[in-house]
Amino acid sequence: MSWLVLLAAIVCEVCGTLTLKFTEGMTRLWPTVLMFALYLCSLWGLSVAVVKIPVGTAYAVWSGLGTLLVAAIGVVWLKEPVTLLRSLSALLIIMGVAGLYLSTAE
Repeated sequence: MSWLVLLAAIVCEVCGTLTLKFTEGMTRLWPTVLMFALYLCSLWGLSVAVVKIPVGTAYAVWSGLGTLLVAAIGVVWLKEPVTLLRSLSALLIIMGVAGLYLSTAE
């Protein structure tokens, strides 16, 4: 169950980060309120997940998968460029998250 809560926290974090685009420097009220609400939900989920998942592993998965999802959405929907360096960096994130996950497997 902790992993599902962590996954929900990641989704909230990604949505909050993508909402930043619509806050226009936090000058628009409702997108800014939504962004803070999503980040709050994300941090709450992370705090619940670390009760059962080691904090280092949970944070690495939360931040790593969040980063990868935002980068992928940036490429697909926001038409950001795909470069060799960005692709290699994403691969390193995947390897790091997988390594930390596997190191805590029982």
